[in-house]
Amino acid sequence: MMTDTHNTAPTRYVNIANTQFAYRRWGNTDSDLPPILMLQHFRGGMDHWDPLLTDGLAEGREVILFNGRGVASSGGKPRTRIEDMADDAAEFVQALNLSQIDLLGFSLGGFQALDLCWRHPHLVRKLMLLGTGPRGGDPEMEAQVLTTAVHEVPTLEDFQYLFFGRSPRALQASREFWQRRHLRADQDPPSSLEAANAQIEANMHYLPRLSEEDPFAYLRTINQPTFILNGVHDVMIPTVNSFYMARNIPDAQLFIYPDAGHGAQFQYPERFLYHAVHFLAE
Repeated sequence: MMTDTHNTAPTRYVNIANTQFAYRRWGNTDSDLPPILMLQHFRGGMDHWDPLLTDGLAEGREVILFNGRGVASSGGKPRTRIEDMADDAAEFVQALNLSQIDLLGFSLGGFQALDLCWRHPHLVRKLMLLGTGPRGGDPEMEAQVLTTAVHEVPTLEDFQYLFFGRSPRALQASREFWQRRHLRADQDPPSSLEAANAQIEANMHYLPRLSEEDPFAYLRTINQPTFILNGVHDVMIPTVNSFYMARNIPDAQLFIYPDAGHGAQFQYPERFLYHAVHFLAE
């Protein structure tokens, strides 16, 4: 049974080691599927998700949106290492008394999701990686990203460049996404400059390869069924990184959406829901 929605689910807090972590939880509580925990992109909070996607997933199971330490409405000092962010997310899952989750990570959230699976494999049933890449992957983002992603108040035009394709149809999809994600009345507050700087530092720690001889060997220890999605031209985390993950995670399947960028799931929400729901139910 589902009563709340993305736009009505209350913001809740759980205290972990004297830090208040903000989250929202709603969806089909009668489902036999575990809840799906969603980890967000650089500087993103709970209202940077697309309600069409979160409510679509919530029809079949519970959805949990989560702000990491120091991000948006969560307290504490922001983390500067991806592995610490992943450990915080694992502690959050355990604080909710969940024995297992499905895990979806987008962009920076995908870095965390990979590390959470690597470091706490018993907590994750299935893994979804959107617009992201592995440790030591190809870092060659377009130069304009560095001056756009850091805007204090991101605009529609920023999101169009960073997340969407370039065709008129893609730009129309971006405007529809922008309208949907601003429908909630009590929006999550923006992340602080301190959080943004901490996440930039965490990204820098994520760049070096663990091994020059076999840089993606650690991916072959991830045994969860894995869904990988990207647009054909991702200006932030080059699309080739999705191929690196698909070639090394043993039970991975790869989706590349046409005329799309970093946020392919936001440009093709119905297509993504179709693929995601089938993957999670297999």
